[in-house]
Amino acid sequence: MNISRRIRGDQGAGPATTTATLAAPNAPEPYADRYQAMKKRLHRELIGRLDLSQMEHLSDFERRQQVEGVARQLLVESDIRLTRADEERLLTELMHDTFDLGPITPLMYDEEISDILVNSHRKVYVERLGKLEETAITFRDDAQLRLIIDRIISRVGRRIDESMPLVDARLPDGSRVNAIIPPAALDGPVLSIRRFRRQALSIDDLLAIGTLTQGMAEFLTGAVRARLNIMISGGTGTGKTTMLNIVSRYISSDERIVTIEDSAELMLQQPHIVRLETRPANIEGRGLITQRDLLRNTLRMRPDRIIIGEVRGDEVLDMLQSMNTGHDGSLTTLHANSPRDALHRLENLVLMAGHNLPDRAIREQIANAIDLVIHVARMSDGSRRVLSVQEVLGMEGPVVTMQEIFKFVSYGIDADGRVVGEFQPTGIVPRSAERLRLAGIALSPNLFTPQAPQGVAR
Repeated sequence: MNISRRIRGDQGAGPATTTATLAAPNAPEPYADRYQAMKKRLHRELIGRLDLSQMEHLSDFERRQQVEGVARQLLVESDIRLTRADEERLLTELMHDTFDLGPITPLMYDEEISDILVNSHRKVYVERLGKLEETAITFRDDAQLRLIIDRIISRVGRRIDESMPLVDARLPDGSRVNAIIPPAALDGPVLSIRRFRRQALSIDDLLAIGTLTQGMAEFLTGAVRARLNIMISGGTGTGKTTMLNIVSRYISSDERIVTIEDSAELMLQQPHIVRLETRPANIEGRGLITQRDLLRNTLRMRPDRIIIGEVRGDEVLDMLQSMNTGHDGSLTTLHANSPRDALHRLENLVLMAGHNLPDRAIREQIANAIDLVIHVARMSDGSRRVLSVQEVLGMEGPVVTMQEIFKFVSYGIDADGRVVGEFQPTGIVPRSAERLRLAGIALSPNLFTPQAPQGVAR
């Protein structure tokens, strides 16, 4: 990309003209810095001439028209000559800097990207199809990155500063955002964005990419319709929320659903939904609304189903008690490394919340509340799989007992680095199958019978 600007010679040198060449943002130093300096100056002058408060109410098309008009005028006044392609690129970048997320805006439109990870203004990584990769994208400096962070969190009424250098927020499309600034971040502002898909996945999509089998899908969707309490466990980025979104589609449309989240990202399709979101304290330390506050209020709202995006704090006991007192069919997610670890973590959350209950009483609450645990994982090749579906049976002595209904058996890695394995029913007929039958849900014959190997999942 060549940007030519006429530079007048000294007065005694006559009308001689020289040409200074600036390169594209990804060009070697010092050309990239010269391009960024030129764009920064144009952007500053552009902001000075635009009425941003008025433009917030315009459509994207109308905004672009106004920005283009002022930017073209600035190019003429600055005597900068561009090719048509370079001019379009510069105008697009100015639009992104003014209204969107700056240089990472194009990444938000790439459906293959699930995470955008800005480690510093010069280091931007993405997770594409389950694999991390570094991009050539950079911010101009820490100040530009901080500006983008402030723009994101101001739209949801949150703040970030030296006294509160960490913040969780969300974008208008539902994408989850976490930002950390100095002094908590030693090398400058850090921004992490968990992308929110514009088109929600369906159970058929999960079948197509090998996340689970038709038999597993039949049982899980039937369990939702039969109002079993289901917990989805897994590590970070394994697809817990995606799974929750998909199975929640099988809740009847005539039920009243209340969702509780830290950052709203669930995409339920039913007509009768009440969406609740937590709120941090303000600068005076007031106005805090926790998931526990929302859950307690939800119980007074006549919900048919309660969906908690992720249980992580002192709301856990209230959740277990609500599941045990008529609010069956509830759904939630939890960070854990296995189904058994998920139950241990629930127990630890109750203890960490300061509830003075005997261990056995806590475990009985868990055993009576949770019916199914779906454990999902991200494999080494980036694919997501349902590794295990387990049923919670009850108590046997001091232990909560479980039985595995379906599992994924891994055979290793093939020459292309893909995980090789297959899904298998364990041969155990779950006790909850009777609940499904009484709810009018007919499962396929031999659904839980182990079959001869049909080939491996890749």
